[in-house]
Amino acid sequence: MTKYLPRYHLDLDSNKYDQRSVDDSCGVEQLHHSMAALFYNGRFFQSGPRGKHPSFADAVLVDAAGKITHVGNLHDERIRAAEDAGVVKHDMQSRTVLPGFIDGHMHLLMLGQSLQKAGLESCKNLQDIRTTIKEFAVANPSLARIMAKGWMHSMTDGEALASMIDDLDPRPIFIDSKDLHSTWCNRAALDEMAVETLPDPEGGKIHRDKDGRASGLLSEAAAVTIVWPHIAKVAPMEEKLAALKGAVAAYNASGYTGLVEMAMDENAWEALQVLRQREKLPIRVAVHWLATPRKTEAENLAQVDRAIELNRHFNADTSPDCRIVGIKVIGDGIIDGCTAGLSEPYTSNGVSCEPIWSLAELGPVVKKADAAGLQCALHAIGDKTIRVAVDALEQNATPGRRHRIEHLELASPEDAARLGKLGITASIQPVHCDPAILRAWPSLLGPARCERAFAYREFADGGAVLALGSDAPTAPHAPLRNAYTATTRRSAREPESGDRVNPRFALELAEALAAATEGSAYSCFADRWAGKLEAGRFADMAVVDMEWDADKLLEARVVQTWFEGRKVFDA
Repeated sequence: MTKYLPRYHLDLDSNKYDQRSVDDSCGVEQLHHSMAALFYNGRFFQSGPRGKHPSFADAVLVDAAGKITHVGNLHDERIRAAEDAGVVKHDMQSRTVLPGFIDGHMHLLMLGQSLQKAGLESCKNLQDIRTTIKEFAVANPSLARIMAKGWMHSMTDGEALASMIDDLDPRPIFIDSKDLHSTWCNRAALDEMAVETLPDPEGGKIHRDKDGRASGLLSEAAAVTIVWPHIAKVAPMEEKLAALKGAVAAYNASGYTGLVEMAMDENAWEALQVLRQREKLPIRVAVHWLATPRKTEAENLAQVDRAIELNRHFNADTSPDCRIVGIKVIGDGIIDGCTAGLSEPYTSNGVSCEPIWSLAELGPVVKKADAAGLQCALHAIGDKTIRVAVDALEQNATPGRRHRIEHLELASPEDAARLGKLGITASIQPVHCDPAILRAWPSLLGPARCERAFAYREFADGGAVLALGSDAPTAPHAPLRNAYTATTRRSAREPESGDRVNPRFALELAEALAAATEGSAYSCFADRWAGKLEAGRFADMAVVDMEWDADKLLEARVVQTWFEGRKVFDA
């Protein structure tokens, strides 16, 4: 029997964890074959570092523990010997077999909860939004709250007032912006959170009318520190567990066998540990603990201390399937909301927006996390915030820690070149550079700055490791559609459109797929056991019906997902 590392028991009263041995014999029996397995008649993706020199093997041999022992062809001596010994055989039916995808940046509980929300992604204007929410409310009379997702500021001409949706339903209505940086609420939701008497949090804003009354929108840290905890608090535990299970199932169905959770807090962490007590999840989770801006340096550093404490118990040695790997710091907002930190004012309205964290504030946080061996993940979208993030890592971090910057949507040429030189991982989400959602950018930024958008090619050519993620649920999580936009710079949302966003920054197909597997594994130190189909790593595989052509990626289909040599999804 394969020996599993001890699990951790959650004491719900103290919110602490005790190490307890768990008899997982049933789980072991379910998760691993009792004998070796041969996967054959497939095109098993192989490549050098970062997708260079791609090729395909014919077969993969896997041991009883779910680890790859050999990659080659059916004529290899080891494979012939395994066949003679009666190895279990799995025919891949000439399909392409990729390493299991690892989402380099996502939000697990939020994704699961979003699957239960009204989707506004196809709405064009306020009337569409009102119709969608009304229909959802009528169809779900038993819900205590109406939750929606996918709203973009441009759909409502930048307005988000409670009065625009108050008449739709008497229940609280919470509408997440597509990027999760804002929440639009009706009056019932504002009252439920009692925001009238709350001050604006550091780095956030409760929008108010001329009389000082909350008007409906909570943005940046106000969404993160007021709305998110409130929604988490009022959601029953069983509802959260169902959301987590739904998210994992959706990810397995898309070919994922790993993910990097990029804004963990106490509420989501508690739910995740309860679920892990009940069952072994068919996916590995690397976690960045969210650190939000506080009034004092001591309060900022206390959040790092919490991540350090959890990392002592949940790390690669003690809990490789669910680890605290670092912290997450949100450095600015988004271009569409005019909250990303830019070096020059926005073209459309002349607004100048500073980064949420100054270099002086960010430096001590990075230094403390780095000294404890944690990775820093710094959200930076605007060029000014990207500069602050790179400076903070250069001045306060240790080379080799694999620190990372998230999004990097508007990097200057100078900072794009610094990423590789400093060993900073470029954590990118090509779904955000879909032309269909960037139509407001030319008026917001002007054509010259738009030419700098999503400079992935420069990051890679400068030597930075690329980790490809989805930022789900802010964007669709399907990895092959993500790779389509990364390689063609065309829209996966509107495939008929010929628009392309800065095609000179496109990635090659093998390069993009490597970033979504090997690169994401590297980004969280999972490359010892995942990210490539090679001996010594787990047999985590996505079996894909596809043509090896970037232009055909929207037609590609994940038909099976294997986790540690066990099938966890079959279309």
